[in-house]
Amino acid sequence: MQRVRSFSSRPGFTLVELLVVIAIIGILVGLLLPAVQAAREAARRMSCSNNFKQIGLGIQNYHGSFKQLPTNGTGTKQVPSMTDASNQSNRLFVSWLVPILPYIEQQALWEQIANPSTQVTAGQTLPASVNGAWNAMGPVPWITTYVPWVTQVPTYRCPSDSGQALGPGQFARTNYACSVGDANDRGHNGGINDFGFWGNFNNRDEDWAVTRARSAQRGFFWNRNESKFRDVLDGLSNTIAAGEVNTSGGKREISADFVRNITTMINVNDTVLTPARCKEGAHIDPLRPQFYDPTASVSATLSEGKHCRWADSRPYYSAFHTILPPNSPSCVAAANDGNHSGVISTAGSRHSGGAHILMGDGAVVFITDSVDTGNLESVTVGRDAPALPAGTASPYGLWGSLGTRDMKEVIQEQLNQ
Repeated sequence: MQRVRSFSSRPGFTLVELLVVIAIIGILVGLLLPAVQAAREAARRMSCSNNFKQIGLGIQNYHGSFKQLPTNGTGTKQVPSMTDASNQSNRLFVSWLVPILPYIEQQALWEQIANPSTQVTAGQTLPASVNGAWNAMGPVPWITTYVPWVTQVPTYRCPSDSGQALGPGQFARTNYACSVGDANDRGHNGGINDFGFWGNFNNRDEDWAVTRARSAQRGFFWNRNESKFRDVLDGLSNTIAAGEVNTSGGKREISADFVRNITTMINVNDTVLTPARCKEGAHIDPLRPQFYDPTASVSATLSEGKHCRWADSRPYYSAFHTILPPNSPSCVAAANDGNHSGVISTAGSRHSGGAHILMGDGAVVFITDSVDTGNLESVTVGRDAPALPAGTASPYGLWGSLGTRDMKEVIQEQLNQ
């Protein structure tokens, strides 16, 4: 009897089944990629917040050691006998981020700054005027030949911000800026000139400078002036010490670039400003409102980009105002980088919907773009009319009130919830 061999039938996938499987895989990948991106941004945001907490601890420990806040606008004074003041001194332009270096585990960089140095950036030579070595505390913070000013401190960068120097010898950046409050008069120098005198020139014109600075400089930090925790009468937990900022990527973004020549925001001279003229106007592209208009003047150089110099104390680079809400425009009234009072520097971030702020007590809080900013049509506070009189409560709502140190505004919101 002949045996019949049986074979089991094992058909393959049909074309329809294969297409269905491919479609399902495509859908899963499409669902997973945004989740992966969101997870990465969440990690970057956490790292950004942790950097801010470390900076906050640095401020606290600095105050514990020296019984004062790190001064924004510190360093070495210019003296009349200097033949090249910008290389022989830093003219009191060094930012608050320099003194706290030893307190954020950057002792080596601090020692390089605090001691005379012969180092120069690649391909450069020491200026003849420094007699063979940079003086302690270095030159002004816009000298790229000086190595520390082009050395990037990782703690001062938020990983969500991709802006960077694209060539050798470019300045190092910061995503964390100190708060100089809700007014602008003398915001660039606090009323003290490069020689260390109260006044505009090499003199002691106290009536001209002291009264103006005292009226308008109401923030946690007061440039070129000694400040202590005791000066924050509104309470450390109710006063902003520092805020997150974007750095320029050269894309003319309103949240990451300064726009220049905004004379419409000037009410008188460059000392009394109307913030609404910065927030809105012809300098904003009507078709792409997150960018400046193509006709607007925006700095295209890396050396003068928004917050592109971590060691420079001016609001253009390492400070900001609690006037416009986060991710709003930053404006300068003239055609330069703000070595005068006509500046509004604004907080911002690459995180969705707002930016981190550091409170005086060291807490890090996320503030949304929709924070109450009161009446942006109001002029700023200052000594002389039409400015609001000295001692006026901030006209810029919760945001402005959080920026003043001793104006007795009542803060009803619980910020850390």
